[in-house]
Amino acid sequence: MQRRHFDPSAYRIVLVDQRGSGRSWPPVDGSGASLATNTTWHLVADLERLREHLRIDRWQLFGGSWGATLALAYAQRHPDRVTEVILRGVFLLRPAELDWLYRGGAGAIFPEAWADFLRLVPPGHDPLAVYQELISSPDPDVRAGAATAWSNWEGATVSLVPNPALIAQYADPAFAVPFARLALHYFANGGWLAEDQLLRDAHLLAGIPGRIVQGRYDAVCPPASAWLLAAAWPSARLTILPRAGHSTADPGVLDALRAATDEFR
Repeated sequence: MQRRHFDPSAYRIVLVDQRGSGRSWPPVDGSGASLATNTTWHLVADLERLREHLRIDRWQLFGGSWGATLALAYAQRHPDRVTEVILRGVFLLRPAELDWLYRGGAGAIFPEAWADFLRLVPPGHDPLAVYQELISSPDPDVRAGAATAWSNWEGATVSLVPNPALIAQYADPAFAVPFARLALHYFANGGWLAEDQLLRDAHLLAGIPGRIVQGRYDAVCPPASAWLLAAAWPSARLTILPRAGHSTADPGVLDALRAATDEFR
């Protein structure tokens, strides 16, 4: 799916499944396997080792949502190895972003899905803390139920117009369990970032061309973060798409991303 954003005659395309996801081994499943060595900075180091292994001097970074977070973390750690950065649905892992999605903000837009998400949360308790406890349960049925509820909430909010294929993907336990476990692991630890670190350190990207594609009605990663990042990064250009949400399947997103990669061919 990611390859379609690039002209294969112009790009050497490197697709990465980060630790615990996709075809990476060992997988993050419901077994309770340790995530002690699965942090943002382990992933950044993995990318750098991969670059060296492939004998790539400098490369373009491309990522959406959490991929945007990781791309920024890598670019700020290794700016001399980056030619350009192309981002979609900017997520800076700021407390305000987590509050929006998991503590009620987006729930005002998707009240029925929010009510389902809260069914496992006792009144007055923090949803993130409750789901972290449930996903860590020794009972596999508890873990699976929590993961599915967590993932269903994400699936309900990811697209501006309901997308049956995406909703089915998020509801699949094979997807939901590693997805929820990794997300909660990173959120519980603040992504191993200081508060507002990626925004505060945007000056480290000085001179690196950036293209930011953002849906106006992105309920997962609202446009405020993309706006703030673009303001702190003078060599970046922000494009806000008037009919899009978070998903790459929303109107205009794929075309805007292709235009960005074509610009740097």
